[in-house]
Amino acid sequence: MFNVRLFIEASITLLVIMDPPGTVPVFLGLVGRKSREARKRAARQGVLVSFLVITLFAVAGNSILAYMHIGIPALQGAGGLLLLLIALDLLTGKGATNHPEVEDVNIALVPLGTPLLAGPGAIAATIVFVRQADGAWGSYFALAAAIVAVHLVLLGTLRSAGLLIKVFKESGILLMAKIAGLLLAAIAVQLVASSVQGFIASGV
Repeated sequence: MFNVRLFIEASITLLVIMDPPGTVPVFLGLVGRKSREARKRAARQGVLVSFLVITLFAVAGNSILAYMHIGIPALQGAGGLLLLLIALDLLTGKGATNHPEVEDVNIALVPLGTPLLAGPGAIAATIVFVRQADGAWGSYFALAAAIVAVHLVLLGTLRSAGLLIKVFKESGILLMAKIAGLLLAAIAVQLVASSVQGFIASGV
């Protein structure tokens, strides 16, 4: 059966981590001076790269963990601390939004596709959700649907970035980034708490 709970949880978590509204100012800073078609192409390519990176870690992430002998509690703890740093950046407004202009480099791939969209936080969260699926095909399908849904939201947001700036203005985008930071901090604390519980349960 389709795991509705996992779909909702994964969708919300990935949306908060990837932060589509908070990505808009950075996206416009990177391609704002280009033509409308160029902006749409950059949005499409950046989201595609992000989707491929997240899918890769969803499929092979567990194998990577097994090869490196990393347990899920350690991953949850590291992911929680990393998400907390990202949340603090969102809440304090100290996240990097200025990138030097580099000729002959497709900014839709780097830094837009990764690490801006498919960053370490999203990758870690995806691996954690794969472990939570625990071999159930309904859960795997729910996670796959969540990944697709989140990237469709990202694509729609970036393609309409110019309109969003006109509607919400800079202050509205900043407010949404702050709210996303608060939610992300809560998710980070929960991951760290789950990590501690996992270590205690395993007797480490």
